[in-house]
Amino acid sequence: MNRSLFFIVLTFIFIAIDWYVWQALKVVIRSSSPTVQRWVSGLYWGFTGITLISYILIQFAPPDMFGRATRSFVLSGIAIPYFAKIFAVIFLLVDDVRRLVQWIISLFVPSVAGAPADPQVPRIPRSEFMSQAALVAGGSLFGTFAFGILSGAHDYRIRRVKVPLKNLPSAFHGMRIAQLSDIHSGSFFNRTAVKGGVEMLLKEKPDLALFTGDLVNDKAEEVKDYIEIFGKVKAPLGVYSVLGNHDYGEYVNWASIDAKRQNLQNLMKAHGTMGWRLLLDEHVPIQVDGEEIGLIGIQNWGMGGFPKYGNLAKAHQGTEKYPVKLLLSHDPSHWNAQVTSQYKDIDVAFAGHTHGMQFGVEIGGFQWSPVQYRYKQWGGLYEQDDQYLYVNRGFGYLGYPGRVGILPEITIVELVKA
Repeated sequence: MNRSLFFIVLTFIFIAIDWYVWQALKVVIRSSSPTVQRWVSGLYWGFTGITLISYILIQFAPPDMFGRATRSFVLSGIAIPYFAKIFAVIFLLVDDVRRLVQWIISLFVPSVAGAPADPQVPRIPRSEFMSQAALVAGGSLFGTFAFGILSGAHDYRIRRVKVPLKNLPSAFHGMRIAQLSDIHSGSFFNRTAVKGGVEMLLKEKPDLALFTGDLVNDKAEEVKDYIEIFGKVKAPLGVYSVLGNHDYGEYVNWASIDAKRQNLQNLMKAHGTMGWRLLLDEHVPIQVDGEEIGLIGIQNWGMGGFPKYGNLAKAHQGTEKYPVKLLLSHDPSHWNAQVTSQYKDIDVAFAGHTHGMQFGVEIGGFQWSPVQYRYKQWGGLYEQDDQYLYVNRGFGYLGYPGRVGILPEITIVELVKA
């Protein structure tokens, strides 16, 4: 299906959804005054018209007409209302199936329809209760996603975990590691809130700070306005970082290969400008009071079609002397694919990537997100045969400029001697 035909078909689907939901709204307001009905009609179709016009504009506007953050807001402004309407449609379909069954029965037993026997087919009215339920359900979903933008996007949370390690040198007992991941600076719309998140991290006074990839969405220039803010991230033992799948500019139609390479070089330079030590398939020692552990960092390596630039064998070589090894690898799928099977001496791996899909439920020990059907390890601490993986839920957001249930995270991992 070519792009124009797809656009036409999807537009008609949108209009059909709008009309279907309008039938329910008419049922709910039918006992209201004509003035109220006119106002409701005007507001509903006015908002719908704005949504459809926005959809048309975003489809035909030049790619560089909107920035990434603006485009995300416009697309969310289109998607959220229609997700809400589709949710309402589910309730309406239940009611219409009921009406259809009742109508078929009424052809043979007219009294079932609540009308006397008559040669004419009786009319089965739409249920006002189901119409109200559909509108409440759709409105609730719309409100939830809107709140996720207004509040959830920058509702930073400190998550603290302790990781017991048998071979941890005594000098490292109680060492606090701060982890950030998935900043996606090209999506930010509230610079003040981002600064507040960094200040939360600094108040924790970590000994070591780690960043596990996706500094930008696509282009190095996205981080320009945030270098000063993230450059404030400091720790006595240093700040170390790796690249994520978005950092390579894989999702942009570059004018040339050279332009793509230059973008990556600029991004790497940004890490250095902020004072972050970018690890590219290598390891470094972390020393405290004459004792040391190894920190390994690789480029992105992921399953499911994501880039496999990282070379863990290269980075791991020469780490035999370290009693404890920590690994920075952006994609958590790397842990089971290589680490737990081939590198059993890696004690703790730090990852991000999933964002917890920016949607889900976390209450007490209960966790659920749709992303768990794609990633076995998607948020929090995991353990397998004395090896640990911590998956950070991300500091930023991508696509949908908000978060519902799965809030942005700053992790504080404390290493303790088992």
